[in-house]
Amino acid sequence: MEDDDELLKGIVEADETYIGGKPRYRKNREIKKSKRGRGTKKASVIGAVERGGKVVAKLISDVTTRSINRFVTNNVDLKQTTLMTDEYKGYNDLERNVISQKEKKYVDGDIHSNTIEGFWSEVKRAFHGTHHWYSKKWLPLYIQESCFKRNHRNDKDLFVTFLKGCVA
Repeated sequence: MEDDDELLKGIVEADETYIGGKPRYRKNREIKKSKRGRGTKKASVIGAVERGGKVVAKLISDVTTRSINRFVTNNVDLKQTTLMTDEYKGYNDLERNVISQKEKKYVDGDIHSNTIEGFWSEVKRAFHGTHHWYSKKWLPLYIQESCFKRNHRNDKDLFVTFLKGCVA
């Protein structure tokens, strides 16, 4: 984890996303028939966020049950956590609450993954807006930058926090 070795706990949402690749639209805005998400050459990123708390994310080489379990157990205190995920089978070994996006049911009371989806939208907005492109070499640093900004969004003096991190 970034600032301290404290694991995420409480209500934690976990999800994966895919970054990079060619645009889905041509110049005349026709939809290309190209695959999205799993099975593409895009970079795989996995993340977890505490509701109202910190986020942690990292680039992973493959989105398998083993890599998902490793990420979650290294970053989430499963004994003190209610884990929320989508229905992807890679999370099946974990005790979790599942929201079925296939049924177009994105929220069921307190069960949702909107917080992590919001974080992914921030990452992808930076990709398209600020950075324009991420190379695979530097992608882990861009992801950490997004985590840092999200985790310190309420700091009164973010510049001092940043400088302390540079000197430490």
